[in-house]
Amino acid sequence: MPKINGNEIRPGNVLEHQGGLWSAVKVDHVKPGKGGAFAQVELRNLRNGSKLNERFRSADKVERVRLEQKDQQFLYESDGRLHFMDQETFEQVELDAEILGERRPFLQDGMTVQIEYYEAEALNASLPQKVTCKVVETEPVVKGQTAANSFKPAVLDNGVRITVPPFVGQDEDVVVNTETFEYVERA
Repeated sequence: MPKINGNEIRPGNVLEHQGGLWSAVKVDHVKPGKGGAFAQVELRNLRNGSKLNERFRSADKVERVRLEQKDQQFLYESDGRLHFMDQETFEQVELDAEILGERRPFLQDGMTVQIEYYEAEALNASLPQKVTCKVVETEPVVKGQTAANSFKPAVLDNGVRITVPPFVGQDEDVVVNTETFEYVERA
């Protein structure tokens, strides 16, 4: 595995640290007036979800791990576990539902999700960046309302609340960014 300097750590990097696999969630590069520069890194354990704050100097070496990524189809959820199937080998894998966090409502039946593996162990899942959802509740369209930056609240078919432009009505399909929970466009 390649070793990188502490100042080369970026959000999303997977590191082998203290005998575990950690994902860099947040990285702040700090240059104090006295002493050397360092990176303040918030890490999340990929196996148990615990968090850790570490300080890496630029001279520190850390092992960066490359995860194998496979597209797999979401089948169903039972007892807080998500079940996915490899579309080539038809092997099934299950992950804890909490791995998706607040993006869980965007997971739809039959959706293709990217599962990340370390050796043969499934560790992480990431949803597509854009998902199509139906607006089930919003205020009616008001004629003549053309303010450029006005948005109105809306509830999607998965229960998520977002804001949409005034021209979007009820029962319309919209594309939503799963990372920022923002309206992107009409579907």
